[in-house]
Amino acid sequence: MILTSKNNPLIKETASLKEKKGRKQTGLFLVEGVKMARECMRSDFEIERIFLAEDFDGDAFSALEEKTVRVSKDIFRFLSDEKTPQGVLCRVRIPSRELTAPQKTCLLLDGVSDPGNMGAIIRTANAAGYEEIYLTEDCVDPYSPKSVRASMSGVFFTKLHLAKREEILSALSGIPVVVADMGGENAFSFSAPERFALVIGNEANGVSAPVRDLAEYTVRIPMQATQESLNAAVSAGILMYLLKKDTF
Repeated sequence: MILTSKNNPLIKETASLKEKKGRKQTGLFLVEGVKMARECMRSDFEIERIFLAEDFDGDAFSALEEKTVRVSKDIFRFLSDEKTPQGVLCRVRIPSRELTAPQKTCLLLDGVSDPGNMGAIIRTANAAGYEEIYLTEDCVDPYSPKSVRASMSGVFFTKLHLAKREEILSALSGIPVVVADMGGENAFSFSAPERFALVIGNEANGVSAPVRDLAEYTVRIPMQATQESLNAAVSAGILMYLLKKDTF
């Protein structure tokens, strides 16, 4: 059977996952595209349902046949968040994780508000080996379609901990906190401790006062006087690799 109506309850609920309210109500988020769907299948995330456009060859996803829903091309465009949909979209369960102290070097995102930056930071964190990422409650939703897309599967292979700022700081108790700030020590001459929490602040306002007050170290990326700042995701990427350079 091919679903063709926007008023179908399953279609309406799935479309709602493009918004934070819908994700919060259902505990599900959307993963779109062939590569992302395959990466999701490779992870331990649960694909609750997979939607295929009526003209899409679904042989690659035959393992999910019992969870497969076929929809018309118009309905797929209605569900899609892409400009050029590929014909594959998954409803994926948001993992429930207990807030615990990190086992290794980790990342703390303190109010990062842009979904593109969020996804790019998660992507780089996965590549650089920052397996645990703590997000304050005023961060943008990392499970929004734009963040998930920008993470390029990083969202499946890192552990995201979303909590109140004070709860996160409590979980990080005893772990050296390294804050990225233009007033800090030159990051290229800084020797990072073996285990630490790297903090990336809000794009406009930087790191919050409670986090800054607990910072043991502050580092900066040197730049030409003609340039005031770097994009948050670019800064995060440089620092993530630079502070762990001795481990590669």
